[in-house]
Amino acid sequence: MSTMSTQNTRSDTTVLADCLEVPGIGFLPVNAFVLFADEPVVVDTGLSLPDRDFLDVLGSAIDPADVRWIWLTHPDRDHTGGLFDLLAAAPRARLVTTFIGAGIMSTERPLPLDRVRLVNPGQSLDVGDRTLRAFRPPLFDNPATVGFYDDRSRTCFSSDCFGGPMPSADLAVNGEAAALATADLRAAQLLWATVDSPWVHAVDTGKYLATVEPLRAMAPETVLCTHLPPAVGIAPQMLDTLASAPGSDPFVGPDQQALEQMLAGFEPVAGDAVPPQAM
Repeated sequence: MSTMSTQNTRSDTTVLADCLEVPGIGFLPVNAFVLFADEPVVVDTGLSLPDRDFLDVLGSAIDPADVRWIWLTHPDRDHTGGLFDLLAAAPRARLVTTFIGAGIMSTERPLPLDRVRLVNPGQSLDVGDRTLRAFRPPLFDNPATVGFYDDRSRTCFSSDCFGGPMPSADLAVNGEAAALATADLRAAQLLWATVDSPWVHAVDTGKYLATVEPLRAMAPETVLCTHLPPAVGIAPQMLDTLASAPGSDPFVGPDQQALEQMLAGFEPVAGDAVPPQAM
């Protein structure tokens, strides 16, 4: 069942909030955003699941026909669910991505290249009343990842970086990151860092820390991440958490024995498919 809803973070930004339950980990937020600039921007387009109607949820925040930009932070399936429907419903919108991002998307379905705007880290996009400055987040799971900083609202749109699973679906969809105790938020974000960016344990720590410093220089008031509830006023502590990621414990996922134990405890409800018996 879809859990998508809208949530205002400030007058110029709306969160299109959703989540997925990850067994043994928690409830992972999966957010998209609407930035109400002079030229409205939709940031990512939600999950690629059949029970999600991204356009319907988006329509509760803005008429899709009014959208001028679709900023795809990267072309993973939890970011592209409503992309092609939105391109059809927003004929004046252009898709912001990178050369690699456009290439990856084209393996699923051809992109209208005349509507693509390539923006690399270090470049910017003028959306009328503000400038969106593109950057590569310190943590990422896709080579096409590009977030941006909105210099007018002091908001950092960080893609997957800063993510963390929440203890409940309500907190994942309707809460704020600051509602968690500092230690709990730190643990959640380090867990996600090791799940989503396992390469962080193999990097040169000095070079990695150098990628964190530009975000400190931004000094964002708000951090909006795909996989975290809105984070207002706590960027310094979250950046400290990012800085410690290379020294955190690597994530090791469940093995086949653990999967069989989970399946043995599965209790289907009416209409659910019964899981196959382990061989």
